Amino acid sequence: MNKFLKEFKERGFFYQCTGEEDLSKLLDKEKINAYIGFDCTAESLHVGSLLQIMCLRLLQKHGHRPIVLLGGGTTRIGDPSGKDKTRTILTESEIKKNINNIEKILKNFLDDENPKTKPIFVNNYSWLKNLNYISFLQDIGKHFTINKMLSFDSVKTRLEREQSLSYMEFNYMILQAYDFLELNNTKNCMLQIGGSDQWGNIVNGVDLIKRHSNKHVYGLTTPLITLASGAKMGKTESGAVWLDKRFLSSYDYWQFWRNVDDRDVLKFIKIFTDINVDQIEIIKDNNINELKILLANKATEMLHGEQDAKISEETAKITFTNNLIGENLPSISVSEKELNKKMTIVDLIVLSKLESSKSEIRRLIKGNGIKINNQVISDEKFIVTKNLFENNLIKLSLGKKKHIKVELN
Repeated sequence: MNKFLKEFKERGFFYQCTGEEDLSKLLDKEKINAYIGFDCTAESLHVGSLLQIMCLRLLQKHGHRPIVLLGGGTTRIGDPSGKDKTRTILTESEIKKNINNIEKILKNFLDDENPKTKPIFVNNYSWLKNLNYISFLQDIGKHFTINKMLSFDSVKTRLEREQSLSYMEFNYMILQAYDFLELNNTKNCMLQIGGSDQWGNIVNGVDLIKRHSNKHVYGLTTPLITLASGAKMGKTESGAVWLDKRFLSSYDYWQFWRNVDDRDVLKFIKIFTDINVDQIEIIKDNNINELKILLANKATEMLHGEQDAKISEETAKITFTNNLIGENLPSISVSEKELNKKMTIVDLIVLSKLESSKSEIRRLIKGNGIKINNQVISDEKFIVTKNLFENNLIKLSLGKKKHIKVELN
């Protein structure tokens, strides 16, 4: 088996492939261009996109060149895959802002030095915006049958649930197939990689290129990654795990990986770090907490840099082992004016965003799960006063894993 595909499987990236044997032979014979698409519906990606980013890194590692498609055009349509309703359509300025920021995030992960593997960034709006509808139907639309389009899960599921599917969304799969055709024509792209929910769209692109240009290209999909708890990757009780420091600090990002379920640690080291697979086999029986710290350090280093990873680890040691206030602990500020309004412990926790549900906060208080400066707060009507602050600081803790620094200004 080709070395890229072999490692792709060993790391747990593999789900489905078109023409796997032929693709393996092609990858043995030459270095290719392969693409992954990202719709730009938010200003930042979150860890739910991280598996696809790791695929881009793996392509580079094996000498192939990744094409990163930022969907400035398809974001205006909305992919119905896995959606219950039509996506809110963003303005042109919002999409441009999102594209610029997502490109910066992706460049943190990708090697930009080697000219042979340097990522190619493209925006599909550049070719979709000028399509002539009649010509597009004659040239591209004739290769699609309604019968087949209705059979894809993204369409079938919505219809079975009697949820509306707009004609605009129905066209998404044709546009994504056309993207593959365009990249094959202009960038000699031979492979599209995507999540398992994109299988139908990817196969459409492979078929379109065969019918339109009589060329053989390939599709490869990755599995849906879930946490051992069954929760979707990228979502936590406190919200999305963003890949942008403005929305989630490097310390909180480090903590996300440090606190993964024991059952997920080895799987995530394989998927979300560059540690050699053979090395993982050697260390797999190490102390689970050592492995969690290794995972947290390597994952954080990849996105935020080695220094931020080291600082995050040190901050965690200070906070958890020594029960002190780590200098780089995430922080919020309160004013004396706010305190003078008799701010309760519940109000402070809501302000901190460690927990938004007041009923859940009260439950934690009853269970001795709330602390200020390591002292249990057992009264939900407890008033936060100025004299609690040492050097204008207090440490607020929810359970064993959530801590934040509160600064008085």
